[in-house]
Amino acid sequence: MSPLLAAPVPGLLHAAPIDADRHTMSRERLLRYLEIKVHHLIQDQGWNSIRVIGGYDRAAIASRYEKTGKLFNIQRPTATVHGRDLVVKAFPGADYVQHYALIIATYLAMTGRPADTVTYQPPGQDECRTALDALNLNLDGDLVIVGWGLQYLAPGDGVWTRGPGYAWQHAEVAGRRVVYLGFLHSIWGDAAGRVVTRLAELGASDVVYVGKVGSLTPGVEPNTWLATGNTSLVRGALVSWNDFFGDYAAAQVGVRSGLHVSSASVLLENRDWLAQHTASYAFVDPEIGPMGAAAQQAGIGFGYLHVISNNLATHYPADLSNERQREVLRQRAVLVDRIRTIILGRLTASPAPTHTLGEAQ
Repeated sequence: MSPLLAAPVPGLLHAAPIDADRHTMSRERLLRYLEIKVHHLIQDQGWNSIRVIGGYDRAAIASRYEKTGKLFNIQRPTATVHGRDLVVKAFPGADYVQHYALIIATYLAMTGRPADTVTYQPPGQDECRTALDALNLNLDGDLVIVGWGLQYLAPGDGVWTRGPGYAWQHAEVAGRRVVYLGFLHSIWGDAAGRVVTRLAELGASDVVYVGKVGSLTPGVEPNTWLATGNTSLVRGALVSWNDFFGDYAAAQVGVRSGLHVSSASVLLENRDWLAQHTASYAFVDPEIGPMGAAAQQAGIGFGYLHVISNNLATHYPADLSNERQREVLRQRAVLVDRIRTIILGRLTASPAPTHTLGEAQ
C-alpha cells in the first residue's frame, strides 16, 4: 500500500466532482476552464490518489500550463510524486485548497476518469497566517493597490522590488504615497483576507483591490463595465466596510454598483446557486468579502474596482474559459485605463468622499 494511504489523515476530505450539466457555464466551456487550470501531471497520466494540501513550494514540479505574458498571478499549484500517488500543493488558504480539489475532481469526471481518488486537506489557521509572514513592506499610512492589471496601473517608469512570491513598487499620486503590490501566486478567497490583515499590521491605511467579478444580472455584457460596492455576503452574513471610494466610483460613467456575494469556488456556482442569489446580489468573486471583512476588523479603509469579466445569468462569447483572446485583452486594456483614471480622481477629490459603514449601494 502507498505510504500516503497507509494511515488515516486527520481533516482529510473527499472532493466530489460537481454536476457539469447544472453549472452556469456550458459543459464545453467548463471543461476548457478546467483544462487551463489542472496540473499537467494529472492531465497526462492516472494516479492511485491525488491529495491537495496547502503549501507554497516552488521547488516542487510546476505545471507546464502556468500562465505567461503577465507579471503577476502566473503560478499554479505545484506537485510532488510519491510512487503512484500525487500531492498537489496550493498556496495555503481553505478556499483555494477546496477550489483546486474541486477543479481536479470535476476534470477527471468530465474526462471519464475516476474522481474518487481526489482528497484535500484544509490548512490550519496558523499555517495560513505563516504563509504570509514573508510579505514584509515598510508602510506608513500608505494606500496599497493590490490585485490584477498592476503593471498597467503603476507608473511606467517604476521599478518592481521583488520579495518571495510578490513584487511591489511605490509612487506618489496626487500627494499620496501609493504602493502597488502584486503576487506571483493566487491569493484566493480567505487568503486575500489575510493579505489585508497583514498589510494593516505593516502600516497600510487603505487597501484597494483591482480584479475581476462575475455579474449575476442578466444582460450585463462582460468586459464593458466596471463594478464597485461596499457590502458582501460572506458565509451567510452581510459584511460592510469603510469604502475607500465612497460614492465617487459608483457615480462614474461605465461603473455598476451593487451587493456582492463571496463564493469559495467557481465550481460551486451552479444554476441552483444562481437562482438563490440573482435577485438580491449583483456580483460574485472569492476575495472581496474576506478582504472587506478583514479591513473592517483592522480599522482601515477598503475598496474594490473590478472588471466584470463574465456573466453567470446570460451566456456571452467571453467568459472565464477564453480570457486570453485578443478582443478580450483589448477591451480590458480600456477598462484598466478607466480604473487608473477613477483612482486618480478619487485621490484628488476634496473633500474625500466616504460611505457610512453598513450603507449598501
